Amino acid sequence: MNSQMQMFQTLVKNNIEDDYKYRKSKYSGLKIELDNLYRDSWMEVDTKNMEPKKSKMNFIDLFAGAGGMSLGIKNAGFNKFLDIEILPYACETLKRNFRKSKHYCGDIVDFNLNDYLDPKKDKIHLVAGGPPCQGFSIAGKRNPKDQRNFLFKKHYDIVEGLMPDFFVIENVPGIITLNKGSFYKEIMDSFTKIGYTVSVRILESACYGVPQLRSRAIFIGNKHKLKNPYPKEIYDISEYNTIDMAISDLEDMPRNKEFNHEWTKHKPDFIKRIEKVLPGESLYKTFKDAYKRQRYGEPSMTIKENHGGTHIHYKLNRCISTREMARIQTFPDDFIFEGTHKQGFIQVGNAVPPLLAKHIGLALMTQFEKIY
Repeated sequence: MNSQMQMFQTLVKNNIEDDYKYRKSKYSGLKIELDNLYRDSWMEVDTKNMEPKKSKMNFIDLFAGAGGMSLGIKNAGFNKFLDIEILPYACETLKRNFRKSKHYCGDIVDFNLNDYLDPKKDKIHLVAGGPPCQGFSIAGKRNPKDQRNFLFKKHYDIVEGLMPDFFVIENVPGIITLNKGSFYKEIMDSFTKIGYTVSVRILESACYGVPQLRSRAIFIGNKHKLKNPYPKEIYDISEYNTIDMAISDLEDMPRNKEFNHEWTKHKPDFIKRIEKVLPGESLYKTFKDAYKRQRYGEPSMTIKENHGGTHIHYKLNRCISTREMARIQTFPDDFIFEGTHKQGFIQVGNAVPPLLAKHIGLALMTQFEKIY
């Protein structure tokens, strides 16, 4: 083992406990507050050893991206009917990996339900998606020049038009406090008015086997006056899967375009700068979300695209590759991302971890079994 790797592991040993405490407490107060506020609207389901059962429950995925949510819910036993995505290269990824589904590639604002399904014939049981939160407003004033204002509205319109048994909305935890909480409260109020029992909880992806610290706000609503099912946490903080468990076998693999194992090409002087970056630190003082050295023996920091400035490998002096990002997000190796490697970064960085989505889907399936 080289001296640099020994230094990394020593730093990990000294910092891991404090870092975990920070990560665990970052949203703990908000999580407890939300859990107490909606405690009559949700329940927990132990999905650890639950085997998926193929069902006839159809779902559609709005703002589908590369299909992380789609893959997870499909793996829980649901049938994917349709996805909607605006980025052309992400659409090609969806077409490649979900060949039996319908696909709408374009702006969701222009999407017409009647062009893709017959409400009398095609029953949609679940609508899932993660719409952007910028400019969100359903009932309030909106800047007509900002198209982002219509995205949540369109998500709401599709749910209202289909009235599925359940809907799921995934977003960053910051949506709860954004604009003094007005966005999240509008989500709750709007769906409640059309008859849904709505709840929101913060789930940490690492608690479900994802080798990454990635907290997400998960809204669930149902029209049957049931408690909304959430997967019970499976792993304690001391049991989290780590980044090296996910990608160590790729360390010596050369670039492979067909496998999406590509990364940003660095010039020699840039590599020398990367060599000096310590675990948990960034190459930049002012833009600390990019080029952060990962920590060996810990879950990955939250995966982001960051305009090509993805996280630095815990051992190697380069950025992690698209395939390594995909592994950290729990995409299987046979899931291929279309486009350039930078477009792959965007797709993977914005995705819902399929494993987290699978456990959400498994929890939902228990309520569908009661309904049907």
